[in-house]
Amino acid sequence: MCPTTENDPSVRDLAATSPRGEAQGTSRRAVLGAFAASAVVATPLLATTQASAAAETSSSALSLVLLGTNGGPPPLANRYGISSALVVNGRTYVVDCGRGAVTQYLRAGLSMPSLAGIFLTHLHADHVVDYYSFPLLAAGASGDQGFQEPVAVYGPGPAGIPSTVAGAPGAVPGTVAMTKLAGQTYAASPTFFMTEHAGIDPATLLDVHDVLPPAATAASATNTAPAMRPFTVMENDDVKVTAVLVPHGAVFPAYAYRFDTDHGSVVFSGDTAPSPNVITLARNADVLVHEALYPEGLAGLGLPQSLIDHILATHTDVAELGRIAAEADVGALVATHLGPGDPAAVSDATWRRLLRDSAHRVDYGGRMLLGTDLMHLPMHRNPTRRG
Repeated sequence: MCPTTENDPSVRDLAATSPRGEAQGTSRRAVLGAFAASAVVATPLLATTQASAAAETSSSALSLVLLGTNGGPPPLANRYGISSALVVNGRTYVVDCGRGAVTQYLRAGLSMPSLAGIFLTHLHADHVVDYYSFPLLAAGASGDQGFQEPVAVYGPGPAGIPSTVAGAPGAVPGTVAMTKLAGQTYAASPTFFMTEHAGIDPATLLDVHDVLPPAATAASATNTAPAMRPFTVMENDDVKVTAVLVPHGAVFPAYAYRFDTDHGSVVFSGDTAPSPNVITLARNADVLVHEALYPEGLAGLGLPQSLIDHILATHTDVAELGRIAAEADVGALVATHLGPGDPAAVSDATWRRLLRDSAHRVDYGGRMLLGTDLMHLPMHRNPTRRG
């Protein structure tokens, strides 16, 4: 079976009427074929396309929106930092908050009142730099510019790892402590606003939870991602979120998240070297959003060899993505957190060719999609109950 990319017109008219879990895999492939065909790319130069993409998202019970797709901290002019949004029954769940996440959230047509949750895969700068911007900028705002209720936040908890940052003695903070420290850092602005009765404390807009792996995993800073079963992070009427640990160098804990809904399932790998845990988490999912590295693209960037070695050891070669998608038996794979993310180093055409080659190598028959900033991926299918 040959893979099909989002540019293949042959999948445009596929009907999405089969419920998830039917016995024949071809039915699920057809459902995801329609999902892939409905992808809408919004660009800042096409306002009408952006508006139609937002309308398409709002009309679907489940939509994936890629806010930013760049991999790594260095900022780029033509690709925003890593961040994604999953819209479930009108509620929005953001996964990671890279550079420009707030701006991209609004440009995607998503409303602040719809924001129901933020999930951080790990605490590297390129995944959290815009995190506190959400409450800081929305504090005191009304209508479509503010929050209707506190937003639930889930991110890695403290692991007892000593900090090596000058002036920051003690252990590296987890998500709860990081949020508190961010509130203290930016205390001047809300203090002045509140003095004039023109704002509120941003901290009151967040309900923050540290996520720690189950003790039974025996995970540690020296054994960061042992083989494990997924564990539940959160569940409500919209979605059940589960997680596994993933290996990402010295980072601990680092997570991949799975979102199961009545309308489909989406998995986010976070930053990870190839890991059996990701395959376990993504088994039979409708969509796997996975990071992608093109090692040859690093040549000519002027990077020190130590940094190149680090990147190669802590990320997943795009050539591996077909195998991962096939072993997990996912309906579609979306490549994001692209490294290098600069189109001058690796063009979109090259990324698409690499994804096709990766799928052909293992005869993976699902969709292989190249993630782009502000890409909307609505899922149209009959609702089924999640397990």
